[in-house]
Amino acid sequence: MNTARQVLLLSELEPGQFADSFVLLVSKEKATTRDGKPYYRVQFRDSYVTATSMIWSDTTWFEDCESKWVEGEFYKIRARYDENKYGPQLDLDRIRAVIEGDEADGFDPSLYFNRSRFSSEEMFQELMKITQEQIEEVPLKNLVLEILNQYESEIKTIAAASRNHHAFTGGFLEHVLSVTRTACYLADKYSIYYQEMQPPLNKSLVIAGAILHDIGKLTELEYKPHASSYTPAGRLIGHILLGRDLVRDHAKNIEDLEPETLLRLEHMIVSHQNLPEWGSPVAPHTPEALLVHYADDIDAKFHMMATMLEEVLPGNEDQFTSRDNALRRSIFMGLKTKEEPS
Repeated sequence: MNTARQVLLLSELEPGQFADSFVLLVSKEKATTRDGKPYYRVQFRDSYVTATSMIWSDTTWFEDCESKWVEGEFYKIRARYDENKYGPQLDLDRIRAVIEGDEADGFDPSLYFNRSRFSSEEMFQELMKITQEQIEEVPLKNLVLEILNQYESEIKTIAAASRNHHAFTGGFLEHVLSVTRTACYLADKYSIYYQEMQPPLNKSLVIAGAILHDIGKLTELEYKPHASSYTPAGRLIGHILLGRDLVRDHAKNIEDLEPETLLRLEHMIVSHQNLPEWGSPVAPHTPEALLVHYADDIDAKFHMMATMLEEVLPGNEDQFTSRDNALRRSIFMGLKTKEEPS
């Protein structure tokens, strides 16, 4: 008699269902309860759903979780799936590492890594086109092109962050292109509004700053398909100063690049996060830097909010999301009409 269980994706499970699934362990965070007892908050996922499992110190799995479970590794689990205000949850019954032969039961590692919805090749070509056609100052254009060409592979691949926004393969490029599009729009708009500015708004600088504002993330983050992590330089220095240094090094190769142009570009990089608590040593002190800061800020924050609303589960009757998200706020999902009892 064949007693093999059907293996389902997390995203195929219904609340209350008990089933086997192949999952990717994406995070394992240790904390302590109010009583001082240790526990782990573990997250497993497929490409569509991330579910949390709480591993308490007095449970079967605590020792294995602490010493054997590895972020970025695949596992086969047997668990009960549920959903609450904190999102999808798993109550584990069994767990083991994926082994050779699991492909016969449907294991496919390509189903577990998130990536941009857009083609990296097409996004990169658009960024190159904007650089070629809209940066009018030739030395500045050459600087941006040199950096884009040298780091093309990394730019097409890495995530924009380890978590919170665009934290997936191709996320860096998706974010940078989106910021650049917005910055182009803002530069055109305000150039028309304020034609008497002295010096006039420099659209070439705005575009260069938008493209290069996060370039330090190439060395700040160690790219991994399941979840990028910070390098030692990323932790000790950060992408803002790493980016400024990278641009300064490449500027040495560019003929006729004006010192003031480089100074203004460096300022855009170091000020793009606006506040010291966000990582910038100085606030924007030029119109170009101001536009890049707000283009960057809205793209990151809108992505966070949109992602929360994209992940609302079908049939959810709540009017607000939970506060367990990158913005640390509840997002209004609309009034829910409840049927009056008959």
